[in-house]
Order: sequence, then C-alpha cells, then structure tokens
Amino acid sequence: MLIDISTKKSVSKQAVAKKIKQQCKLFMQEIVKAILVKKLEKDKYVDVLKALKYKRIIVQDSTIIRLPVALYEIFSGVSNKYSKRTVARIQVIYDLISEQFISFSIDTYTKNDIKSAPELQIREGDLVLRDRGYFSISEVKRHIDTGADCIYRYKFKISLLDVNTLNPINLTKMLKNNGNLDMEICLNNKEKTIVRIISSPIDKSVADERRRKAKKESHNKNPSKEFLEQMDWTIFIITIPKDKADFSMILKLYSLRWRIETIFKSWKSNMNFSKYHNVSAIQLYVIVLARFIMAMLFVQFIFKKCKIVIYKHFEKHLSLMKTLKYLVKFPEILIGLYCDLIDYNQQNLGVNIKKLKRYCCYELRRKRMNFEQEMDQV
Repeated sequence: MLIDISTKKSVSKQAVAKKIKQQCKLFMQEIVKAILVKKLEKDKYVDVLKALKYKRIIVQDSTIIRLPVALYEIFSGVSNKYSKRTVARIQVIYDLISEQFISFSIDTYTKNDIKSAPELQIREGDLVLRDRGYFSISEVKRHIDTGADCIYRYKFKISLLDVNTLNPINLTKMLKNNGNLDMEICLNNKEKTIVRIISSPIDKSVADERRRKAKKESHNKNPSKEFLEQMDWTIFIITIPKDKADFSMILKLYSLRWRIETIFKSWKSNMNFSKYHNVSAIQLYVIVLARFIMAMLFVQFIFKKCKIVIYKHFEKHLSLMKTLKYLVKFPEILIGLYCDLIDYNQQNLGVNIKKLKRYCCYELRRKRMNFEQEMDQV
C-alpha cells in the first residue's frame, strides 16, 4: 500500500497508477491537439481522393511494445508459472488524405482492438480502413448511421442472412458455386443492417501461404476445414455501393491500410519505440509522448512538405521509411531542412532537400508499386 500525502489515506498501487495514467493521457491529448491545430497545405492527392466523395480516409491499427516487468500490474501482458512478460498496446489513428495523425493512446494489453473500436470518432464523409480485429456488427451500423463508409476483411463465422428471406447464408457453398461474389446481405442484428459482400478467388500459392500462417498462429488448435477453405478467396464486408467501386477499387483502397504498418515499422526500427529501460509508469508516458511528438514533426512538418517539393522538381517519390531513418541518423539536418522549406521558391531548391532526394527516394520498381504510386492510381 502507498500513502497519498494530500489526503493521508492509504491507497492501492493500482489506484495511484490509474490516476497517473489519466493525468498523462489528458496531457498527451492536449499536446497532440495543439500540434494538430496548425493547418497543413493540400497536396496533390486531396483532389483525387475527393473525387470519391470522402473527406478523410482513416486507418486505425495497434502495435505491441514490450515494457519492464515492474509495470506488469499496470499494463498486464503474458504470464505463466515460470515468467511474466509486460506488454502494452499503442493505438494509432491516421488520415491518409491530410497525412496527419488524429490520435494515439497507450493502453493495457487486455484492451484489444475490438474494445478500442468504438472510441474512433467517425464523421460524415469518412472512409475507415481497419483489419478484421476491429470488426463488429455494431461498428458497421455506427458507420452507416453516421454517413461514413467502412471496408473490413470478412471475419470467419459472422452470421450472414439473405436480404429477401432472412435465412442464413452458406458462404462457403456460395463461394464454391460462384467464385466471385458481389451482393447485398443482412447482418444478424436487430435492425438487419444491409451491407455488401464482395469476393474474388486468389492464386493457389497465396491461399496456401495463408493456410500455413493460420495453422502456425492457431497454437496447436487445428483450424476448421471450412475456415481453411475460405482462404481461397479475398472477401470484404463493405458499405460502399456497387456503382461507386468494384472489387478492383475496393482492393486498391484497402491496400492503402498498409501505410500504418509502414509507420509502425519505421517507429520500431528507427525511433526506439520498442525499447524501454526500467522506468516508472509516468516516465514511460513521458518517453512515449516525446517519441510520438518527434514522429509527428518528422511526418507532418518535414516529410510531407519535402515530398511535395521533390515530386514537383524531380517527379520522384520520397520514401517515408527511408526519410525517418535518415532524419534519426542525421538530426542536424532538421534545422537546414526547415530553413530550406521557408526559403523555398521555384528557382531555389535547398541543399538539404537535395540530400533527401538523393538518399531517401524510392528505387525504381518494375513489378511492384510503392505507396505513392498506389495513391496516384486510386
């Protein structure tokens, strides 16, 4: 037990930790809000994506970070009779159109994606891209009620109903008979929410790789035959109508979700997001906050602006991962880049921007597009 000096009452260690967490969370939200107040200029993607009538394209995902064992009581994690491993989840919400972070949080390991899903503030005109871990019928209905769209990968064993008869649909049988699906179905909730299910078969090699991965992640619990059979198709549950996007467009839109994975990889590889010494809870929040502010500054105020300038002059795409790695390795270039951006004009391209162009652009690919090319294609 600990003593609260202000009240002279004994309080539990968990209560103190909870209070610290609440105070730090409020502080982080205010800092993030202050940074995001600054308006950033539109880039060349905004008009293209607005043709789809979306004001924002939101991606949300989480990543796991390992923490000191001393923080197990606060963040929990994985344990057995031999050892304990303390981990926390970082939830990140990012807008692909404005290329701005909307929010982030550091939560306990037990607060999984499905619990975090309702906390996303959806607006009319949004398109939300999340993996199946965030899927629930109530979340899909919340998008429709708000006037937003969502794309989810199909989650096995969701109860699907026929629009006319409201009888259960045998999805595996329909896939085998038709191959490609594009139809309206009802979700099995009180309102019988109508959504669109769309699918397409994939290469056998890709399907086999999915099955190998599923078996590996099952932890010796063999997946069902039906579950493995459905891996022959890519299946989406979506709210976007037929006349707005076919399967090809849905696949391209959903593939943009990979941007958040690139951001996580950059953080962990270059910004020490997965490395923490034996610190207290409040020190942890301060460290994570400082690293997140640094990431926001790099992405929103350096990368985004330099990307536009470099493409305008050289028609080359700047790589986010290479840029973050370069800025972390050579932090002294930050002031020079800032000055170059302030003094930028058509005839004067700063030496530091030229360095980014030389070392941080995507290499020419013949078989696979980079993220910027995928955005262009959308």
